[in-house]
Amino acid sequence: MTGVIDKAQLEERLRRHNQLHLLRFWDELNSEGQRQLAQQIMSIDFDLLDSLFRDEIDQPDWAELARQASPPPAVRLHERKPGATNPLDITVEQARRAGVAALEKGEVGVILVAGGQGSRLGFEKPKGMYPIGPLSKATLAQIHVEKIRAIAARHGKSIPLYMMTSPVTHDDTLDFLGANAHLGLNKNDLFVFCQGTMPAVDAKTGQVLLEAKDSIFLSPDGHGGTVAALGASGAFDDMRRRGIKHLFYFQVDNPLAPICDAELIGFHILAKSELTSLAVAKQTPQERLGNFVMINDRVSIIEYSDFPDDVAEQRDEHGELVFWAGSVAIHVFDVAFLERALQLKDTLPFHVAHKKAEYLGDDGELVKPTEPNALKFERFIFDLLPHAARPIVIEYAEEEAFAPLKNAPGAAKDTPEYVHALLLNQHRRWLEAAGAHVAPGAQVEISPLFALDAAEVAERVKPGTRFEKSEYLRGK
Repeated sequence: MTGVIDKAQLEERLRRHNQLHLLRFWDELNSEGQRQLAQQIMSIDFDLLDSLFRDEIDQPDWAELARQASPPPAVRLHERKPGATNPLDITVEQARRAGVAALEKGEVGVILVAGGQGSRLGFEKPKGMYPIGPLSKATLAQIHVEKIRAIAARHGKSIPLYMMTSPVTHDDTLDFLGANAHLGLNKNDLFVFCQGTMPAVDAKTGQVLLEAKDSIFLSPDGHGGTVAALGASGAFDDMRRRGIKHLFYFQVDNPLAPICDAELIGFHILAKSELTSLAVAKQTPQERLGNFVMINDRVSIIEYSDFPDDVAEQRDEHGELVFWAGSVAIHVFDVAFLERALQLKDTLPFHVAHKKAEYLGDDGELVKPTEPNALKFERFIFDLLPHAARPIVIEYAEEEAFAPLKNAPGAAKDTPEYVHALLLNQHRRWLEAAGAHVAPGAQVEISPLFALDAAEVAERVKPGTRFEKSEYLRGK
């Protein structure tokens, strides 16, 4: 926004939508503050916001859709064993070879969603900076980047990392990466971009909340904003220049994510899928994971909060859950599909969350609510699933793929201690499979730069090696 700021124009725009309160402190602001607030006001689609608040935007009847659903096309865990058959008629050996070939051609990139703060962990910094290494205290971001570096070294081709931040984590993330030499990643292989935002509104009145006298309360627009942010940032241009055809997508809080797993990528390629999703088997019907389903011959995800209990509890003739496939936010996308999805970005449904949000009161003082007071609007990237051609779901063992860090110590699950245990258990399994002995009580953490998987551990650790005390196996 350039030139003279027309307060009357802003007032006219806001009056139509009962949002004049946003100018309550206008005359107290300097020219820079007025310009910032005016830019934010002019960027808001108030008609859309009004419709979302009044629930006039078509929202799916998820409960009814769940009752019409069937299980998704999938390769189950037992079907991924050597020699097993599966509905895709693709062997694991074929999938692995295809994935390796794509990695060796430099056709694979990574999207890392890193927009979250560690507030629920009592960590007021970007979650990617949280020190999660059980012994090493390596940050989440370090573990992810070390995996990417190790995979690139294994296949002899660089793997670009497209890291999506949010407005609240962007500057801190850039500072952290700069201060730590980009965690050893070549700067040309790192593309950091920021997702978009949506205003938060008062849950009772629909009025937009102020964060400060010169700032509207803006929250990230959800990982569904990834596609628009990739387009606006120039990331797609970078991918075309590099010849990237496939993108491994995951979230920063999961240090067990099997980044660029060759088998997953290979199934995606050989099935000619535009969107392949990794799933884990739900342990209980109401587990807090999105549910992969088929609706009208299209794969979709229905959030656990929208999934009726009577549907979630359905079991087949073997006593297994009918809707077993839980989403862990790990996908493989075709770049061409995501570029096409740029035209779909405005058709993705908004999901409404009722949350606590601190805001500026009428007296200019910060209000800290004790109960949820605000509505936040997000789009989710999994809502692209119904638009993808030949989407498939591949089951992985939870202990090998999913250890999200979400909760502070003391919670039942997804705490730092929980994640530590899963990481150390995985590394113990790898060592014992290689013929090593880990003494009871000894903890051995393995850097991705030392070994990426059980096969690489077997190459690096001699059978009979004994680990009598805790040790961090550090790579180069």
